[in-house]
Amino acid sequence: MKQLVLEDGTVFIGQGFGSDRESFGEVVFNTGMTGYQEVISDPSYCGQIVTFTYPLVGNYGINRDDFETVNPAILGVVVKEHCDHPSNFRSEETLDQLLKAKRIPGISGIDTRKLTKIIRQHGTMKAVITSADRPVEPILQMMKDTPLPKDQVKQVSTVKPYVVPGRGDRIVLIDFGMKHGILREFTKRNCHVTVVPYHTTADEILRLKPDGVMLSNGPGDPKDVPEAIQTIRLLMGQVPIFGICLGHQLIALAGGADTSKMKFGHRGVNQPVKDLRSNRTRITSQNHGYAVDSVSVQSTKLRLTQVSLNDDTVEGLEHSVCNVFSVQYHPESSPGPDDTAYLFDEFLERIKQWKKKNKEALYV
Repeated sequence: MKQLVLEDGTVFIGQGFGSDRESFGEVVFNTGMTGYQEVISDPSYCGQIVTFTYPLVGNYGINRDDFETVNPAILGVVVKEHCDHPSNFRSEETLDQLLKAKRIPGISGIDTRKLTKIIRQHGTMKAVITSADRPVEPILQMMKDTPLPKDQVKQVSTVKPYVVPGRGDRIVLIDFGMKHGILREFTKRNCHVTVVPYHTTADEILRLKPDGVMLSNGPGDPKDVPEAIQTIRLLMGQVPIFGICLGHQLIALAGGADTSKMKFGHRGVNQPVKDLRSNRTRITSQNHGYAVDSVSVQSTKLRLTQVSLNDDTVEGLEHSVCNVFSVQYHPESSPGPDDTAYLFDEFLERIKQWKKKNKEALYV
C-alpha cells in the first residue's frame, strides 16, 4: 500500500505500482482521456506528480513510438485504476513495467475526482508519494521546509548540441525540455535542425547561420531562465523566431511583458483557442502552469493574436516589428488533436519571406 500526502494535510491511501521509491513534487492534473504515454514522457512535467482524471489508465499499454523523450522526468503517477492487461496491437509492455523501468512511483485506487477538486479549489501544491506505513507528520514538516526546485529546465535540456540532418531550411531549436513531436514536425518538412542547450548565447546561435530559431516547450517558471530571455531579446530582429509553451512565455518576457503562475494551469488535449485574426476556433493540446499577463502586453510591441475560450488567457502573440510569433499550446500535439500543426508551415513561410526580403535588400 502507498499513500499520497498533500501539503494541506490531506492523505489518500491506495495501491502502489511502478517504482517503490518515495517521490516529492508538485501535484497537478491532466484531463486527457488518452495519451498517458506522451504525458508521462513529456519533459514539461519535470518536477511534477501527475493525476490522470480519466478513471482507467494503461488499457492500451506502452509502445515504442509514442515516447516524447528517452528518459521521463515526471516524478509520479496518480490514477483511479491502472490496467495490468492492456489490449492493443502496438502494446509492448504495461504501464507498471514502464514505471518500474524508469523508477517512477505510481499510486492507484484513490478518489482522483476528489483530488482534482482539491487542486482546482486550492491550486497546485506540494505532495509526496510514499509507503502507507510512514508517519504523516514528518512528511508534512519536510514539505513545509523544502522548496520546490527551480532548475527544471537545466534538468531536461540537452547537455550538448546535436544535429538532425535535412536538406531544407536550417532551424536552430533551443531545447528547454523539448518534446520529440517538435522534431518530427520539422523532419517531416525536411528541415536541417540543430538542437542546442537552453543557455546557448545569441552569438553562438547566429554563428550557426540559422534560417529560423525555434523555442521549445519546457517545465517550470520562465523567469527561472533569465539567460534565455536575454538570448531571445538579442535574437529578435536578427532571425525569424517561433516559440511554443515555455518558449511563448520567454518571448513575452523578452518583449517586455510579464508572466504569472496560474492556480492550476492548463493540462489536457481539448482546450479551445480562438484565433483573433481569422476568428476561427481550434482545439489544442496544452501543458503549462504559467501564463502571459494580457494587461502587460498592451505596453509592448507584442500583439495578442489568440485567446483561450475557457478563461481568456493569452494563447498567442506576434511582434509588430520583428519576425517573431508564439503560441501557448502544443501545435505538434502528441498527445492531442493536430488542428494547429499548420503553424510549422506558417513558420517556414515566414522564413521564406524573410530570406526573400533579405535577398532583395542586397540588390538595392
